[in-house]
Amino acid sequence: MGGCSLLFLLVAVMMVFSVGGNEAQLQFNYYESTCPPLEAIVKKELLSFFLSDPTSPSAFLRLMFHDCQVQGCDGSILLDSGDSKVNPPEILSSKNFGIRKREVIEKIKSILEIVCPGQVSCADIISLAAKESVLYSGGPLIQIPLGRKDSKTSRSRQADARLPSPMINVDQFLHIFMSKGMNLEESVAILGAHTLGVGHCLNIVDRLYDPTPDDRIDLGFKVLLRTQCPTRIPITNLTFLPNDLTPMIFDNQYYRNVLRGKGLFGIDSSISRDSRTAPIVMRFAADQNYFFQVFASAFVKLSSTNVLTGRNGEIRRQCNRVNSGKY
Repeated sequence: MGGCSLLFLLVAVMMVFSVGGNEAQLQFNYYESTCPPLEAIVKKELLSFFLSDPTSPSAFLRLMFHDCQVQGCDGSILLDSGDSKVNPPEILSSKNFGIRKREVIEKIKSILEIVCPGQVSCADIISLAAKESVLYSGGPLIQIPLGRKDSKTSRSRQADARLPSPMINVDQFLHIFMSKGMNLEESVAILGAHTLGVGHCLNIVDRLYDPTPDDRIDLGFKVLLRTQCPTRIPITNLTFLPNDLTPMIFDNQYYRNVLRGKGLFGIDSSISRDSRTAPIVMRFAADQNYFFQVFASAFVKLSSTNVLTGRNGEIRRQCNRVNSGKY
């Protein structure tokens, strides 16, 4: 980690997320009586995937982000079919290109159905997998409330409309995340998830070959990216580039890169220049512990976005299809 110490911060945001009316709420001890070994089982099953595929933590984190951005954190990204022939599922949206590890969530669900049948939602498994991925990669230990239910619908059109574009600007970015209850610092912190994983040429060629006048990308970095993405229209969608110098470690390297003009996406460059966000980028780049603290708070808010609880939604038997009949 380049000399940076690994600090596991226990961030327990002891708040209850109300969903309205007399419906149930997310709770930190939601499965205390119905499935006590839940988190131990999820952690154990994930470990084998972390060890066999070092890129899997970034895949689980991205899976949660894309699920929560559309209908809310409701497992809709796992459904293989939409609610009608004219409404295909959201996983088929072009903006979900490269989404991986859905089958792992299904495997964990099948184990939990043996141990705690009919108790644990696929939506909760996604959130648990994401927070374990952050921890395994060197990031903070995050406590999240549980009790999400699974949706019965999934629409690619909603994913097309609600998943952010690679060309998003600062105003649009802040609107998206502050509408989810995040403050300014938390909104900038949630972008720090880019510290894990890779990007694809498909999402940066506009920046390389048709840049905006205010995009201050480091020239040497731009030359390097062009050697890996040599054409305006990517020859293949399989070409990928690391998001920062430590793509398998959850740290604050992303913000250090951004300040040097070496952020992969246009929004990375923008937040380093905008007067609202630039001071926060500088503080996160200088203080990893503080970034971890704010990211953990933002993660809890994002993973609790527009959740279904109580009598809303269902607990699917299989994560890729809605239930038919009762348990």
